[in-house]
This record gives sequence, structure tokens and C-alpha cells, in this order.
Amino acid sequence: MSTTQAGARDGTAGSMPSAKTLRGLDALNFFLADVRDGLGPYLAIYLIAVRGPDQGWNEATTGLIMTIAGIAGLIAQTPAGMLIDGTNAKRAVVIAAALAVTASCLALPFIGNFYLVAATQSVAGVAGAIFPPALAAITLGIVGPKMFSRRIGRNEGFNHAGNAVSAALAGGLAYFFGPVVVFWLMGALAVCSIGAMLLVPARAIDDDLARGMTKEQDVAEEDAPSGFATLLKNKPLVLFAGLCALFHLSNAAMLTSVGQLLTHLSGKDHATSLIAVCIVAAQCVMVPVAMFVGAKADAIGRKPIFLAAFGVLALRGVLYTLSDNPFWLVGVQLLDGVGAGVYGALFPVVVADLTRGGGRFNAAQGAVATAQGLGAAFSATFAGLIIVSAGYSAAFLALAATAGLGFVLYLALMPETRDATAIGGRPDGGLPAAMPATA
Repeated sequence: MSTTQAGARDGTAGSMPSAKTLRGLDALNFFLADVRDGLGPYLAIYLIAVRGPDQGWNEATTGLIMTIAGIAGLIAQTPAGMLIDGTNAKRAVVIAAALAVTASCLALPFIGNFYLVAATQSVAGVAGAIFPPALAAITLGIVGPKMFSRRIGRNEGFNHAGNAVSAALAGGLAYFFGPVVVFWLMGALAVCSIGAMLLVPARAIDDDLARGMTKEQDVAEEDAPSGFATLLKNKPLVLFAGLCALFHLSNAAMLTSVGQLLTHLSGKDHATSLIAVCIVAAQCVMVPVAMFVGAKADAIGRKPIFLAAFGVLALRGVLYTLSDNPFWLVGVQLLDGVGAGVYGALFPVVVADLTRGGGRFNAAQGAVATAQGLGAAFSATFAGLIIVSAGYSAAFLALAATAGLGFVLYLALMPETRDATAIGGRPDGGLPAAMPATA
């Protein structure tokens, strides 16, 4: 192992990453922003506004498609994290996943069968599961643990900026060319993301460090725990996984439900542009929020900031019910920038806190993301069924109540992970490593 790698694993890299490497990381987060989430809320708009009830598409069937894709993605989460832990070809994995997501989405305008749509979006969900652990691992492998919180905040800032720019382009182009323009925009962004990934040299990534290993503790491959064992042997990690599931059960369906409501209020000709405005507005807020969280998470602590995310999410759900004016709905969507901005910046940081030294950071990310994905997968169906049976206001209030429950549970049960020694961690601030899986 080189001096640079040994120093990096101790958190004090022997040499700083090059400016080119860091710019490549910035560009990767910017261009992958739209690719990593697939079609997102545009899927619901496309299926309802373009295909419509005449072809069998309504809020319930669209929600079922999103749930199927979400389940496929969540099944892939833990294997994706384990893959990232085990591979030294992280750049190739990211590029392959970007191509798979893009190909799956570009096929959608040419198919109309429910099962084929479900299949393509499931492929996109599986490939999309690669990006969160891969980007976090690449970042940790480049900058080391001491700079990880700040750098993750910067990553999220560029991610949200990329989402804002792509949504603005989608909204403007869709006004002139219709919703199908979203598909071609995604293809262009995928090409740019591949170029950005190639700007990050493979030698700049310490693969041991990227797994969460330190010089004090190595984990042999033959003793490596599975992702589920990593989750189940670490009680704070289990609790955090459940809270992440609640957050996404509440959050995932909010924007898609607003998009469906705007489709009914404004017609299919303007729905894509309006939802793009919602996304741009929220993403513009997420950029400074993510930067702030990355800069201040070590000083303020993780718990107060995460509680703010749950509180704002609950408030957002309630405010949606006060008016169906499109301008009001877009204004309320600004609050998504606070909740999602905090969550995106803190999620990998808390997982890193809870697994430091165990060498299975990405497997743990995948395991927690499985729980998170379970909440997100059922969110669309949960909201869609309530919309069909009781209306949009009832659905938004149910989503808000879910966020309120998450707030209470986080406040009462979740420890402050920054101060790991307070909950049984090692003197260096890391929690005990996840125990190896037993036969």
C-alpha cells in the first residue's frame, strides 16, 4: 500500500486530490443528477398526459408501475452496495449503469404495453441503485473520511444544480416540443456523465478507503458480512434504516402527486412545464441547503438537522392542501429543497458514522437504501389509492402524517451519530464495526 493510501485511510491523505479529479467529481454529480433518478415525476406525466385513460393509464396504474420499478430497485440496493465494496472498477460500473438507465427510458415512447413499461422501468430502477453507493464510495476513496462530510455536501450541491438545469431545459423544450423531449435530454446527459466519469482517474480512488476501512482495522474478504448482516448486527443502523423508509414513504409520492394534480388543473400541454418549474424551484433551494449541511454537520450534529428535514416534509404535505392554485403548489414545492437537500447530504454521512472501520460502508449503504427504497416504492401506490378513493388533499395529509411520525421517532430513539463514543463507539469516534456474518 502506498504512503498516500495509508495516509488516506487514516483520514489524512498523503497528497491532495488533483484539481482535475475534483472537477471531474463535480461534473459527474452535475450530469448524473437527472440520469440517476430515471424519468422520476416525468413518468407519471407522460403516461397520464400522453397515453391517458384511453390507453388504460390513470393515477392508480401509473402508481403501480412506479411501485414495481421501486421494488426492483430496492431488491438491487444491497447487492449494488456489495458490488461497489468488492470491485476496483467503479468507473466502469457507473458508466454501465448510466447506459442501462438511459436505454430503458429511451425505449418508453416506442412501447405501450403495461408489462413492457414495467419491465423497462424496473431495469432503470435496478441500474439506478448503483449510483448512490458508487458516488459516495468514489468520494470517500478520493478525499478521505475527515473531508467526507464537506465533500458530500458539495456533491449534493452539484447534483441539485444539475437537476435544476435539466428540469429548466425539460420545461422549456417541452413547451415547444411536448413531453417526449425529456427522453432525448436524458440521452444527452448520459453522454456527458460518461465523459465526466472518465475525468476521474482510476488511480485517484483508494478502493480500501472507499469501503470504509481504516488503518486500525482491516476486514478480510472471506470474513466480509453480507449487506443484510451489516444492517441487522448494528442496532442504530437498523433504526436509521426504518426512519429512512418513513421519510421516503412520505416524500417520494409528493412531487408525482403534485404533477398529476397539475395535469388535471392545467392540461397536458402545460403539465410538463409546470412540474419542471416545481423541480427547478426545489433544486435551487437544495443547492445552498446541501452546501450548508456539508459545512456544518460536524459542528451542529446530525440529529438536529435531520429533525428539521422531517419537520419541513410534514409541513409541506399540509400546505399542499390549502390551495390548488398552480402558483401556490409551485411555491410550496420550494420546501422540498430543504427536506431533500438535508436528506441527500446527511444520508451517506450518518451511514459512514455508523460503519466506520468495518470495511463495509457501501454494503451498509445498500442495506439502508433497501429500506429507504421500500418506503419510496410503496409511496406512489399509497398516495395513488388515496387520491382515487378520497382525493388529493387526503393523500397529502396522509403523507404529512407519515413524516410527522418519522419526526417523533427520530427525536425519541435515534442517537447523535457524530458523537459515536456516546453510543458505544471506539475512542476514534467510529462505532463498532458490523459483525461478520455467521454460517
